Amino acid sequence: MPGLRSPPGLRSPPALLVLLVLAFAAPGAGQELQPGSRSAAAAARVALQYRNFQAGSLGGLRALGQVRKATLKNIPESGHKYYLQFSTEDYRTGEDAGNCLATVLYPKKKSPPVVSIKCSHTKDQKEIQEEDNRLYQSIRHQSKPITGNNIPDSYGNIEPALEPVWALAVAGSSSIMWEKSTETLGYFLAQVKSVRQWVREDDFTEFDYTVLLHEIPTQEIISCHMRLKWLPGHPLKVKHFCAAESHGADDGSGAESGSAAGPSAERGANF
Repeated sequence: MPGLRSPPGLRSPPALLVLLVLAFAAPGAGQELQPGSRSAAAAARVALQYRNFQAGSLGGLRALGQVRKATLKNIPESGHKYYLQFSTEDYRTGEDAGNCLATVLYPKKKSPPVVSIKCSHTKDQKEIQEEDNRLYQSIRHQSKPITGNNIPDSYGNIEPALEPVWALAVAGSSSIMWEKSTETLGYFLAQVKSVRQWVREDDFTEFDYTVLLHEIPTQEIISCHMRLKWLPGHPLKVKHFCAAESHGADDGSGAESGSAAGPSAERGANF
């Protein structure tokens, strides 16, 4: 992949790649998994969801390309740990975005997966920052607060004016999907059911979302309320509350950047 190629004339792999391979090499014996296995792909998606949320960048959002290598090891008293190498794609264009090395530990106790991830880049940081600022300015320069429903629509289309809102939903919901994921359950963002922008007196943008998450392999649709605050160059902050009707219980969780909040959460600058 372009992000990991050696400069012409060099036969040895890039030093960064060598360090990453050493850092993420599975210690001791582990079970080699087929790269195309469902469990390997699910763990790689969890790692990317964690990364997309932590990066807090709309221009740097990534989707999973292909898992190249996967190893599973049972960690006594902790849980199952996956060691992964995979390619990624730009979430918007589908172009190559670089390779990643990651570990994902699914704890035995009920808590979010523990993720470590390092990635190469095909975009330079300046290009990503410029994309973030472009999307931010498109939000700020709207003549009135943004509202929307059913994004994308039933034909899979997203209005150009709502593309930044969708990108924010992808980044924000990544925190929910990462937190809720287990070794047997994973999530995709299916649709933004509704979105409403709050007017703020500072430079941050703030939105209320209702998002629909597709749960795999149950095929259930989970509705979550999400309050999101974003400014380029700052951590993405998300509060959420999910109502899993099919499971017979409400589920609220999160950490800052991702803590429990229902529709009655305080508004505006009190976020």
